[in-house]
Amino acid sequence: MTAPILRLTHVTRTHGDGDTAVLALRGVSLDVFPGELVAVMGPSGSGKSTLLNLAGGLDKASSGEVWIEGQELGSLSALQLAALRRRRVGFVFQDFNLIPSLTASENVSLPLELDGTSVREARAAARAVLETVGVVDLADRYPDKMSGGQQQRVAIARALVGDRRLVLADEPTGALDSHTGEGVLRVLRERCDSGAAGLLVTHEARHAAWADRVVFLRDGVVVDTTGPAEVAEDLLVASEH
Repeated sequence: MTAPILRLTHVTRTHGDGDTAVLALRGVSLDVFPGELVAVMGPSGSGKSTLLNLAGGLDKASSGEVWIEGQELGSLSALQLAALRRRRVGFVFQDFNLIPSLTASENVSLPLELDGTSVREARAAARAVLETVGVVDLADRYPDKMSGGQQQRVAIARALVGDRRLVLADEPTGALDSHTGEGVLRVLRERCDSGAAGLLVTHEARHAAWADRVVFLRDGVVVDTTGPAEVAEDLLVASEH
């Protein structure tokens, strides 16, 4: 059987201490396999973003284990964890997080350059992935000269450049019009179809319909999982009652 790219085993995350402690995740287990796009849904405060941050090594679990391609994140040093994120994990954030002083090409190539790739090779790889997401004509443009949709496509290109086996997207279409948002999801779907694993946090059932599987969180617990993404709307309705 194919091994998962991402594995979370009985993961908990507590914020704060004592009487003010908040248990954001309560023993969550989840596998995401190559070629699979998994949507995570749930009401505000259910633990969706916490789950994504733990999956990408941006936060540490209070207990349990997080594995990426056979490496347990809790066993890695800070330098090893940073290297794993640069090489294997792509993050797509709702607010883009592009560096204003860098062009589109420079933003996308930065992770490769930080990892020791020559500037020439990194910029060539950046242009190739910018072409994949349909904005290679923006390669020399700065973020403040782009629309929101264009910035998001550049952010996706940065998440996909190099051999990124795990793509994590936190409400990536939240600031976009419906047409541009569908284009963003199509790119994520194609990346997963080519062998990557994807984890998509969304509150939109129509966006979850792009996924192979929908995981529904409530109060830090997985309360339902479904194969056919089309029933995401039913899960949302059920959560309100």
